[in-house]
Amino acid sequence: MDLRKIKTLIDLVEQSGISELEVKEGEESVRISRNTGPVTQYLTAPAVAAPAALPAPVAAAPVAAAPAAAPAAAPRASDSRHIVKAPMVGTFYRSPSPGAKSFVEVGQTVKAGQVLCIIEAMKMLNQIESDKAGVVVEILADNEKPVEFDQPLFAIE
Repeated sequence: MDLRKIKTLIDLVEQSGISELEVKEGEESVRISRNTGPVTQYLTAPAVAAPAALPAPVAAAPVAAAPAAAPAAAPRASDSRHIVKAPMVGTFYRSPSPGAKSFVEVGQTVKAGQVLCIIEAMKMLNQIESDKAGVVVEILADNEKPVEFDQPLFAIE
């Protein structure tokens, strides 16, 4: 199931005030529960016999609220700046591998759809693409550090 659909479902649960939502698409399903504790998501994949070289599907770990940490640098307020935010919780990487050149640098012009970084979540590397063309004016996350859902990563003008 697409991460954008899951984010939309989470937003709907938050706005509607319902306590639980389960959606099934074919053999895939997502269950989002809201209670006094943290929001929990469970992802399941169809049980299909996979070749020996591929790992078996794994259910998502519950998403828990992060312990109180030092607040990340807040982006400056500006009308012309577009903030690219983290679509998931995970570890932020500026380059495709250790020692490799970063995907983008401050001052670099980027196109919509260009890869800006990688967020590793549940041992999966997810490429985060720019949703707007422009110039990278600030990188708001630290390399190889954890990021939270909706945390500002890049400022683009």
